[in-house]
Amino acid sequence: MPSTALAGIRVLDLSRVLAAPLATQLLADLGAEVIKVERPGTGDDSRTYGPPFAPGTDTAAFYLSCNRNKRSVTVNHATAEGQEVIRALAARSDVLVENFRTGTLAKYGLDAESLRELNPRLVYLSVTGFGQTGPYAERPGYDGIFQAMSGMMSVSGHPDEPMKVGVSMVDILTGLYAATAVLAALRHRDVTGEGQFIDLSLLDCGLASLSHFAMNYLVSGEVPARRGNGGYGGIPSQAFQCADKPLFLVAGNDKQFAAFCAAADRTDLLQDPRFATTSARIAHREEILPVLEAVMRTRTRDEWLAVLDEHDVPAGPFNEMPEVFADPQIRHREMLVEVEDPVSGRLPLLANPIRFAATPVEGYAPPPALGEHTAEVLAEVAGLTEDQVRGLRGRGVV
Repeated sequence: MPSTALAGIRVLDLSRVLAAPLATQLLADLGAEVIKVERPGTGDDSRTYGPPFAPGTDTAAFYLSCNRNKRSVTVNHATAEGQEVIRALAARSDVLVENFRTGTLAKYGLDAESLRELNPRLVYLSVTGFGQTGPYAERPGYDGIFQAMSGMMSVSGHPDEPMKVGVSMVDILTGLYAATAVLAALRHRDVTGEGQFIDLSLLDCGLASLSHFAMNYLVSGEVPARRGNGGYGGIPSQAFQCADKPLFLVAGNDKQFAAFCAAADRTDLLQDPRFATTSARIAHREEILPVLEAVMRTRTRDEWLAVLDEHDVPAGPFNEMPEVFADPQIRHREMLVEVEDPVSGRLPLLANPIRFAATPVEGYAPPPALGEHTAEVLAEVAGLTEDQVRGLRGRGVV
C-alpha cells in the first residue's frame, strides 16, 4: 500500500503566481511528485513579491506559500530545445498544469492537443482568467478583478462601500477547484485509460463560490445587500462590540437563540413575537440588532465567550495573526509546521489541513530554490546525460 494518497503520480507544473501553484502544492502534499518548470534567471513571478523575504534569500514569502514539496527545473520554453525538454517531461507525466494566457502555449507546440498526442493518458489542466472560450478569453486578469466581476465584492463590505476579501480568495478557491478537477480526471483515466483537457476559469470559480448568495438572487430576484460583518443566516449572525473587544456570534436557530437569551439574562426576548422564531428575527432584523448590540456591550469579550460556551452558543474572538498561532486549538491541530531550509534555517509553514487515517500527509520539503533540481530531474525523468544538461545550460535553455 502507498504511504501517501497520490504516490506514483507525476505532475508537471508550468504555472506561476498563486491559483494553479496552490493546486499543485496540494497535489504535492498528497504525495504526488511535482516538477515545477520556471524561466531561467527569473523564475516564477511571485519569487519577487516581497518583502517579506525568507531570511538570507531574495525569495518572497508569497512564493513560499504555494510551492512546498516541489522540485524546481529551469527551462526556456521559448526555445526549440526547451520545448523538446518539456515534451520529454510531459511524455512521462500523469498531469500537466499551466496558467498561461489562452493560446500562448499553442505557439510553442505545448498545448493540450499537441502533448496528448505524445501522451494520451495525460491530464492537462489550463487555469486562465476567463477560460478558453468567450469574448474575454484572451484578456489578462488578477484576483481583485475577478472578485469585482464575479459579484463577490458586491456582497462584501459595508452598505456604502463594496470591498474585496482581504486574501486572494478567488485564486485560493480556484486552486481548490483545480485540484479537485485533476483528481476526478485521474479517476476517469484509471477507468478509461484516457486523459483529458480541463478548462478552468477564475471568473467562473469566483461566481460559483457565491453559492447561496447567488441562489438567493436567482430564486427571489432580489439583489443581496452588503451587511458588513452581518450574515444572511439566522439572527444573530455577525460581529458585536463587547465592553472591550469584538467577537463573532452566531445563534442560527431557535434553540441557539434561546440559549443565548438564557446566557444574556434576556429570556424576555423570547416572549416578543417579533423575535420568537428564526423567520421572525430575520423579518425584524433592523429592530432586534440594536437590542442585541446594547446587550453585548454589557460584558467584556472574555466574559461573553465564557458564558456563551457554558450555554453551547457558537461564538469566537477576532484574532490578529499572533493570537491565531497562539490559539490552543490551532496549536493542538499542528497547523504550524517548521522545516529545515538550507539557507534560511528553520522555515515556518502552514500545514495541510487534511487529516487522513490511512495515508497521512507526511513531511514537508521547503519550497525549492530556482532551478535547484534541474540536473537531477532532467537525468531522472527526461533521460539526459550530464553533458547534455551542461550543454543546454551553456546555451541558456535550462
